[in-house]
Order: sequence, then structure tokens, then C-alpha cells
Amino acid sequence: MTGHVVPVRVYVGIFLALLVLTGLTTGVAFVDLGPWNTVAALAIAGVKMMLVALFFMHLRWSSSLTRIVVLAGFFWLAILIAFTLTDVGTRYWSPTPQGWTAPTPAPAAQR
Repeated sequence: MTGHVVPVRVYVGIFLALLVLTGLTTGVAFVDLGPWNTVAALAIAGVKMMLVALFFMHLRWSSSLTRIVVLAGFFWLAILIAFTLTDVGTRYWSPTPQGWTAPTPAPAAQR
């Protein structure tokens, strides 16, 4: 089986980048950015995920079919997250029950 040979310095560079990004994630956790803490942590996690997938899982040098399968997996994950968010976002949309009373008729002077 032939495959792409990656130099060790590439793996070491990616490993060091992952260590720096992990330290950055820890640093962001201690800084109060308000609602942007989650966004920053997810952005850093996304970069780390891409580094692992591209280099350690060899997606950078894989065939187009493998890339399509990986993209389909991410698309399916996005669909599942979207369905979950629609459930959570619409959970409290239920109207408050008002009862079965009939509306009161208007007085004769207003008719």
C-alpha cells in the first residue's frame, strides 16, 4: 500500500500549534468576554479540529471521495444541530390557556 509520507517536522509543527491553541482556549476561559466566550472557544476548537482532520487523519492528501464523505458527515451534523436548536428555541411558544368563557357582550349604548 502506497501512501503519502509526511515529514516529522510537519507533525511536530501541528502538535505545537495544537498545544498553543489549547493554551489559548484555557486563556480565553479566564477572560470575561460575555457571550463571546463560547464563540471564541468554539472557533478555536474548530481550528484544532481542522488541523487534526487535515494532517493527522491525512485528509489533506486523500481522494475526493473521502473528502465528500467527510463533508457529508459535517452536513449531517449541521442538520442534527439545527433540529435540536429549533426544538430548544420553540420550547416555550405555547400560548397561555385563557379558559372557555364567552366574550362579554357590549352594553346597549355602545352598539
